[in-house]
Amino acid sequence: MKLLYWLDEWLTLCRDEQQTKLPMCGGDLLGDVYVKYEFVDLNKPLLFTFSPAGTNVQEQDLTDDFAPWGFHLAQKQNVNVISFQHLGKSNWFRSRNLIFFLEQLATLLEPFKCRLGYGLSRGGFAVGAFAKLLKLDQVLFFHPVSSKNTKIVPWDNRSSTELAQQFDWQSEYNDLDLGHAKGYIIYDPTNKIDRLHAKRYPQLTHLRVFGMGHGTHASYLTKFGFYKQVAVDFIRHQQIDIAQFRLQTKTLRLKEEYYQSLNKANAYSAHRLALLSTAHKILADEKEEHVQEHQAKIDIQPLIDVALKHQDEHPNDAIQLLEVAQQIVPDDPLVEHKLKQLE
Repeated sequence: MKLLYWLDEWLTLCRDEQQTKLPMCGGDLLGDVYVKYEFVDLNKPLLFTFSPAGTNVQEQDLTDDFAPWGFHLAQKQNVNVISFQHLGKSNWFRSRNLIFFLEQLATLLEPFKCRLGYGLSRGGFAVGAFAKLLKLDQVLFFHPVSSKNTKIVPWDNRSSTELAQQFDWQSEYNDLDLGHAKGYIIYDPTNKIDRLHAKRYPQLTHLRVFGMGHGTHASYLTKFGFYKQVAVDFIRHQQIDIAQFRLQTKTLRLKEEYYQSLNKANAYSAHRLALLSTAHKILADEKEEHVQEHQAKIDIQPLIDVALKHQDEHPNDAIQLLEVAQQIVPDDPLVEHKLKQLE
């Protein structure tokens, strides 16, 4: 636990001296959890991240270059970071070693005035469970999991809940405890269990994204950079521009993969599939109208001028330019006439 010893000595210094000791980075193995940390500037936020499911890392994978989930993202934003990576598939950050470490760590963070937490699913559970202990100011959760204590959330009947029962859910930090933290929780309201978990976070701002699912169902959101952009805004500004967020989710609706994922997530609901089909048709009509309006505003004359200028020396290039112009304005008689001449 090198970090605890370093922080204990570091706290004896005045603030200016503390700043001169930075940057400082390192890592510790806490039984079935690995922690990596980097402190760069006392005036920057301190971000805590906990890894989600699907990051099945083993102890033998822990090289000097290994970075836990969220660590590189924090580095790119030039903030202080402490990232926790669970080792193995079913780890829920319940080990005594980790809890002891966090309890000691919480007493050594006084110099950091702004503290943030960010997590998806299982990682979000850990951020929420330790938020009060770590005195977090702002948190960001995707795909909420408030607890796996079956006495608290008896309606969470996912297979992951059954697997999680191998851990101790009776001792401390087994449930959300946000303290004074504010922030955001982002989830799919059509996912019943996620919705019920989200209701247990009334002090957070709820942002709903229909069809985002939970876990692997949301891989297409990762592909489009959805999570990353929201997290970057949160880390940089400690808040999310909700108007921009709405615009971003609206943009997702224009992608066919979004509807494919929605259809997959709602495959067993004929009612929802019918609604999705109607919404998809309306959107397709809107997209077609938008494209036509956009095309009407494009001046293709420069393309035609260049094509005519070079039609003798470079007829093939002229044809390609005219074909592009025809794609933009399919019914233009001049473009059609020149193409017939050149072909």
